[in-house]
Amino acid sequence: MRERVVAACDGASKGNPGPAGWAWVVADESETPARWEAGPLGKATNNVAELTALERLLAATDPGVPLEVRMDSQYAMKAVTTWLPGWKRNGWKTSAGKPVANQELVVRIDELLAGRSVEFRYVPAHQVDGDKLNDFADRAASQAATVQEPAGSGLGSPEPPPSPDTPAKAPRRRPTAAKKSGGASSARTIKAKFPGRCVCGRSYAAGESIAKNAQGWGHPECRDQAASNV
Repeated sequence: MRERVVAACDGASKGNPGPAGWAWVVADESETPARWEAGPLGKATNNVAELTALERLLAATDPGVPLEVRMDSQYAMKAVTTWLPGWKRNGWKTSAGKPVANQELVVRIDELLAGRSVEFRYVPAHQVDGDKLNDFADRAASQAATVQEPAGSGLGSPEPPPSPDTPAKAPRRRPTAAKKSGGASSARTIKAKFPGRCVCGRSYAAGESIAKNAQGWGHPECRDQAASNV
């Protein structure tokens, strides 16, 4: 028996409310997706999809094995951890006295959590180099919401396609080789402050444009000619 199961779950709604789907994924010991399941919800909110994903994950895993659940939904995590005890004390009413939203799902999750060890871990969604399990669940839920069909490892489904919400990695740029200067240390020209003599033997006057070459300063055309002869 495994000491701990690591999993992720996610929900998606195209419109909120709109076509929705849920998904969960369980990892192997190297935290690589090992088995997964996704399903459609018809028209639903994102919160319903997130809670449904968690409910399906809890129902599909062994309650006798400690479970780590990775989620990107702050609402779903707080609903079943932070807020749930108060809701139960208040007769399934919020602090404002209103009925708890999605109560049926929250009650079902509360029943599935009873007597088992579950650790919730928040992971940000749609990150470059983000959590791989969360990304897998996100893609599976998004696909289920779009096509409104079930999928999963048990059905022999292919891995879900990339999510359009996750930014692509920027391609690595190859370092460019420095251009050969032909002995000239600078391509710029300046105005001479003092008169001088170019390497060609001709003199230049103060205020005349000069350029740096391998032997010093001189006429720009002499620098360019020397570079072309290299």
